[in-house]
Amino acid sequence: SHGNKEVFSCRGILLAVQWFWDRGHKDITVFVPSWRKEQPRPDVLITDQYILRDLEKKKILVFTPSRRVGGKRVVCYDDRFIVRLAHESDGIVVSNDTYRDLQNERPEWKKFIEERLLMYSFVNDKY
Repeated sequence: SHGNKEVFSCRGILLAVQWFWDRGHKDITVFVPSWRKEQPRPDVLITDQYILRDLEKKKILVFTPSRRVGGKRVVCYDDRFIVRLAHESDGIVVSNDTYRDLQNERPEWKKFIEERLLMYSFVNDKY
């Protein structure tokens, strides 16, 4: 949302990570589809990609799998990675997604998502 749905803003990810880091939270994991490492195209804009590489080197960011099949991109369902890790590590999920489909997938995830989903917003560069 930092890029106003016009561009994928890696700076927005960094601002969110920094907000939690400054408050003493050190066990932070960011999931990003691996295709975000590719060269940006006019229809899929991305800014400050170097931030993703820096966060990956610091073991904060994990790229979720994707591949090309017959010229089309196939991505995994990364919401499941997010909810599973947060549930197993007794963490929280920071997202504006409601994960409704996953609430119905596993009974233990329903209560967890209801109680551990932290939605957010940006006002310019303020998280």
